[in-house]
Amino acid sequence: MESNHIISIGLPISLVIIMIGIGMTLTLNDFRQITRKPKGLILGSVSQIVGMPIIAVVLAKVFDLSPEMAVGLVIIAACPGGTASNLFVLLSRGNVALSIMLTVIASLITIATLPLATGYAMSLFSTSSVNIELPVEKMVAMMVGVVLIPVMVGMILRTFWPRWAIKAEKGVSKLGGITLVLLVASILYDIGGNLLQLIIQAGAAAISLNIIGVALGIFTAKYCRLPKEDGLTIGVELGVKNSTLALMVSMTILSSETMSIPIIVYSVSMFICAFVITVFGRRSKASSITSANMV
Repeated sequence: MESNHIISIGLPISLVIIMIGIGMTLTLNDFRQITRKPKGLILGSVSQIVGMPIIAVVLAKVFDLSPEMAVGLVIIAACPGGTASNLFVLLSRGNVALSIMLTVIASLITIATLPLATGYAMSLFSTSSVNIELPVEKMVAMMVGVVLIPVMVGMILRTFWPRWAIKAEKGVSKLGGITLVLLVASILYDIGGNLLQLIIQAGAAAISLNIIGVALGIFTAKYCRLPKEDGLTIGVELGVKNSTLALMVSMTILSSETMSIPIIVYSVSMFICAFVITVFGRRSKASSITSANMV
């Protein structure tokens, strides 16, 4: 199945818009605040960059996914959190500054680690009948062009035109979300009659990855004695991924709609899971405030 022009052009444009939006939420002071207490940032980043891809590899083997779907699962696992994660953390009364920092740090690190994780998955799952090759130079160049540079542009806009950037960031995030919905609809249309069968094959693994990722963030933070808000934040960051970036890798760079199926299923699952976390976080915060007032 060939990628159409909407996918090949729309995905990179959508991702650039989203990453500029992330950059416009940041100031240098945000970096200073988090680096003073870096435990949550370190824990979340390591879990995101190392833990999630390992879990994806295990799940791909447990659920016996086809080579292309297995690679797709690892791709979404190796992606950083998306802009939606920051919104869900805000709504769930988590640590917004930590959420933004985890999103940006992971986005920058994945310029190097995402090609590595994707290449490893390809070598691990490829068979003689399915030969998948990774264009490393093209992937790294595109990551720099659609992740690193747009984030820097967003930060520059926030530094020199802060009022405009704060207003524009909301619109940028909405535009990125709308574009993502249109791109997913285009992929689903191209897949057509094979959609249900592919979702059945990849659904359990993708949903399991989402739930395990959230649990990993919450419980490891609790084990490390981080505040409940930080644990919730890390859980959201591990669960809510930058699906646009994952789709760009699978569709634009690797030209595989089959790889995109686990990514799409994961995208649906992550919003449902994030909604549940939001409800839990708000209720937990309300209970804590009530208890404090009673004391």
